[in-house]
Amino acid sequence: MAIEVNNESGLEIDERAILDIARYALARMRIHPLSELSVIAVDEAAMEQLHLQWMDLPGPTDVMSFPMDELRPPAKDDEEPVQGLLGDVVLCPQVAVRQGAAAPTKHSMDDELQLLTVHGVLHLLGYDHEEPVEKAEMFGLQKAIVDGWRAEHGLTGPSPAPTTT
Repeated sequence: MAIEVNNESGLEIDERAILDIARYALARMRIHPLSELSVIAVDEAAMEQLHLQWMDLPGPTDVMSFPMDELRPPAKDDEEPVQGLLGDVVLCPQVAVRQGAAAPTKHSMDDELQLLTVHGVLHLLGYDHEEPVEKAEMFGLQKAIVDGWRAEHGLTGPSPAPTTT
């Protein structure tokens, strides 16, 4: 998996964990191992500009996804995955700090960024949470991926509860 992580946020983040959880999520979703993904952490001003430009919504948000080749997980176990460019996941660590602190399970910025990375990857793969059924599917899958990654890395304690809406 070709995954690039760039931190332009001005805050120190655990880039290795973001890379690792993105790789785990893509493998779990059976995405072609030669597919490409970019994860970028930006400051609030840059995120606010993207949020306004692409969603016509004011203020910074936590995560945005910009799909390229609209790759989807294989529908059947015997189906071969397609190789391509997944796109970009843009994270805002400053928003992640606030969300982690406000979450019922109170967690760190890095825990929140890991959750948001998985959330962004799922959006790149066509998942959404506009409708209740879609939300249940996406957030269930998101939790399973984050919990699986945390277990694989021996991380204890409750996994971060979804804070994205």
